[in-house]
Amino acid sequence: MSATRRIVLASSSAYRRALLERLGLPFECASPGADEAPLPAESPAQTALRLAEAKARAVAPRYPNALIVGSDQVASCEGRRYGKPGDRLNAARQLTELSGRCAQFDTAVCVFDAPSGRARSRLIPCRVTFRALSAQVIEHYLDREQPYDCAGSARSEGLGIALIARIETEDPTALVGLPLIALSELLAEAGQPVLG
Repeated sequence: MSATRRIVLASSSAYRRALLERLGLPFECASPGADEAPLPAESPAQTALRLAEAKARAVAPRYPNALIVGSDQVASCEGRRYGKPGDRLNAARQLTELSGRCAQFDTAVCVFDAPSGRARSRLIPCRVTFRALSAQVIEHYLDREQPYDCAGSARSEGLGIALIARIETEDPTALVGLPLIALSELLAEAGQPVLG
């Protein structure tokens, strides 16, 4: 097995950290502090791809010899974007709007090789069909799980799965925020296979 490169996750997200831990590679976390505002006329997919790379590049000066993993997710439905709700009122509004609809979650991952300056990226789309949600169901859900740091307000790895009728994606970890299938491929391309 080849020597393990230093890996840095450019994120302060506990969800992304827990996902990356599944791969069994040692890594560090660093907050990228990147501006996450979309650019004018930028599609959700374009925003996710740009920000995944921007987060990785933002951390690179602190880790000049590392492989840096950046990831970003943009949720949208019928032309409207859904970020982290931040509080109960916004979460209830998001879930009311998404009730009975299909939302798109575009999750991008980037592996930035700091020494070479090469960025490798993938975009993993995920279509989520929400059940028809009554106000009572939404309130009960928010009572039991406070998904205020979760785009779209439904934490699929938790109780939020009960709000969802269908998930269509090539990588189920993408919906949680870090697509591990794509990440494993990118790490291998960068010379750091997960199983090598």
